[in-house]
Amino acid sequence: MGYMIRSVILLGVLTGLFLFVGNLIAGKLGMTIALVLAGIMNFIAYWFSDKIVLAMYGAREIDESEAPWLHAMVEDLARRANMPKPKIYLVPMEQPNAFATGRGPSNGAVAVTSGILRLLDRDELRGVLAHEIGHIKNRDVLVATMAATIAGAISYLINMLQFALLFGHSREEEGNQNPLSIIGSIALIILTPIIATIIQMAISRSREYLADETGAKISGDPMALARALEKIHYYVHNIPAEVNQGTAHLFIENPLKGGGIWELFSTHPSTEKRIERLKELARRMGRAF
Repeated sequence: MGYMIRSVILLGVLTGLFLFVGNLIAGKLGMTIALVLAGIMNFIAYWFSDKIVLAMYGAREIDESEAPWLHAMVEDLARRANMPKPKIYLVPMEQPNAFATGRGPSNGAVAVTSGILRLLDRDELRGVLAHEIGHIKNRDVLVATMAATIAGAISYLINMLQFALLFGHSREEEGNQNPLSIIGSIALIILTPIIATIIQMAISRSREYLADETGAKISGDPMALARALEKIHYYVHNIPAEVNQGTAHLFIENPLKGGGIWELFSTHPSTEKRIERLKELARRMGRAF
């Protein structure tokens, strides 16, 4: 529940940033226009995101006759999560990875790469699939869309401010312009998108922690997921893959993340932190290492 509350708080902070900057830059009308434009774009992305991302990576649906054991595994996990069984897709990618998509439990899908099927044993793969089902159960596509809509609206507001600075003043007005307001506007243009991105990425990281916790509880075996993450982390950074940056947040391990201060801009927490939290959850659940 802690990660859920954190996500709500971060969404609230992001909304507060939008309201503050929007009122400062464009007033109520400008805020409404920016929010509507961002909402339309992200609503379309939300509604068709499953089809778009699956097509982007050449995924094909796995028939039950092709891998009955995999379908049985997903069906059991979905039953434990009290939700319909998601569709299962195979992505022709050597890098071991997996992702979930779909607007919610009624139309979810899990996708696994050919690399992850070769790398993990069945307990580890079960842990990964439980994590992805956790994303579907927690409606993380919806949460990500909400965050992207607010961040997108902030981006539109900043574009309005840039346009106003470049074209919105006559030469007389520019001559009388208070230098502090110009400096303040430049600071808003530079800092606001950075702050919004940091908050948006923090929401994404909270959802990963939440999916780890939800998935571990669904499978009943946190250490299987911990072992899987350790293996995936090593191979992801040694087997490159062409991953669109806009969809990297969907994968269980993000190959585009950085360390140190760049973790603030990463869609995923560090694998080490995720494993430590799973170990702690295993202790609480009484599971042996």
